Amino acid sequence: MADGRRHPQPGDLIEIDRKVYQHWALYVGDGYVINVTPVDEGAPSLSVSTTSIFTRKAKVKKQLLKEVVGNNNWRVNNKYDRSHTPLPVKEIIRSAECWVDEEVPYDVLGSNCEHFVTMLRYGEGVSDQV
Repeated sequence: MADGRRHPQPGDLIEIDRKVYQHWALYVGDGYVINVTPVDEGAPSLSVSTTSIFTRKAKVKKQLLKEVVGNNNWRVNNKYDRSHTPLPVKEIIRSAECWVDEEVPYDVLGSNCEHFVTMLRYGEGVSDQV
C-alpha cells in the first residue's frame, strides 16, 4: 500500500523501499510508472539481484505501479521540489514516454534510477543515494 499517503499525480516521483536500496519511478497516470530496470539477463524488476544494481546498462520500462512495487512500501516523494522547479507535467510525461523501451547507461553512483526520474521531472538528474 501507499503507506497512507496521497494518491500519485502524473509527474510525481515514486520512492520504493527495496531491501538494500531505494528504487525510483515516475508516475505517468492510469496506474502506470516509467522506471529504469538494470539489464540482468531478463530478470523482472521485482527480483533484481543486488549485484545487478552495479550493472552498466538498464532498460526504460512502462509498467503498472503495483507490479513494480510488489510487496514493498512506497510513497510519493517529490523531495527535490524545494530546490528544483518541476517542468510542466505535459512535458514530463511526453519526455518520459519517449524513453520507453530504450536502453540507457546505468551505474549506481552516476546514472541510477533516481537520476533518471529526476532528470525527467526537473530537467537535470539529482540523487542523494550516493
